[in-house]
Amino acid sequence: MKRDFWKMTVLAIGALMASSTLTQAQQNCAARDLVIERLASAYGETRQSIGLAQNNTMVEVFASTTTGSWTITVTNASGLTCLVASGQAFERLEESLPTPADDA
Repeated sequence: MKRDFWKMTVLAIGALMASSTLTQAQQNCAARDLVIERLASAYGETRQSIGLAQNNTMVEVFASTTTGSWTITVTNASGLTCLVASGQAFERLEESLPTPADDA
């Protein structure tokens, strides 16, 4: 029973993190300019990558190559940015893409 509870909790958390619906009521959200300034000043993180997700939300990865800290954010069209995940041990990888002949 305890195992099922934790499994459901993990699934619920995953669903919330994957949701691209951003609400201002979330405590981990703020105006994009404020979030970027805070990541830079407090953690030395700069944008490392960017992509477009569902509902025209922008997903960005910020990281510090000095300390290894990293943060993933999601920003909606109105400029509200939410922190999705963060951690340590960021590494930049220089991997080449497979050629079409090598593609699995």
